[in-house]
Amino acid sequence: MAIKTFKPYTPARRNMTVSGFDGVDKKARPERSLVETLKKNAGRNSYGRITVRHKGGGNKRKYRIIDFKRLKTDMSATVERIEYDPNRTAYIALIRYEDNTLSYILAPYGLKAGDTVIASAAADIKPGNCLPIANIPVGTVIHNVELQPGHGAQLVRSAGAAAQLMAKEGDLAQIRLPSGEVRYVRTNCTACIGQVGNLDHENVHIGKAGRKRHMGVRPTVRGSVMNPNDHPHGGGEGRAPVGRPGPVTPWGKPALGYKTRAKKNRSNKFIIKRRNSK
Repeated sequence: MAIKTFKPYTPARRNMTVSGFDGVDKKARPERSLVETLKKNAGRNSYGRITVRHKGGGNKRKYRIIDFKRLKTDMSATVERIEYDPNRTAYIALIRYEDNTLSYILAPYGLKAGDTVIASAAADIKPGNCLPIANIPVGTVIHNVELQPGHGAQLVRSAGAAAQLMAKEGDLAQIRLPSGEVRYVRTNCTACIGQVGNLDHENVHIGKAGRKRHMGVRPTVRGSVMNPNDHPHGGGEGRAPVGRPGPVTPWGKPALGYKTRAKKNRSNKFIIKRRNSK
């Protein structure tokens, strides 16, 4: 994967880099039968109140329907092309099944146009194939991991992400996630072989504020420059310290070291090792 740089003919261009889009069909239009309109709500709920800050604007997008369930089992499919998807960091692959049905899947690293993929319990261990975890050898690098059988992949879906199958114990398997967390997943859940593609995504420099606005991200204002009625950090003559034991959110909750996970979460019993445990 390549990162493209530019001659610094403007201050923004000096710091901006973009992906080289290696292997991606740059002229491809999305498959119309697999596209939906994407409504923008700018972080507002049905009452018009902002529930997620720093959202709004951005370029118009169409949502590509990704087959996270790999519903057509035991039927091979040929990769037509690799495409860019504005809704996610990973690239997507348009595949055509033997019955001429088209579908989108996440493109793993190494998958290219003309390759064959299949979702089957007897599938080979090669990138893009989907198998039940029970049929995947220990030590294999995987992505697109299900949490509930038949619910579709929920874990390890972003660019460059990869999990590893560590062990199997009866009907449970130990999986090490990209965060470092080790957790149990049922062996009758499915996973795809390989690492998610677009590995260089993390090395791209945005370079200018306008590029973030194209993504639909609005500016973030520091609490220390607000007024006291707008933020707990606000007010004071000149630059003032926070004035509290530690920084807080606009609603007064601790911003650092504050655990937000429910103490009695039902999935706690499946987590063997926390991501931040020493």
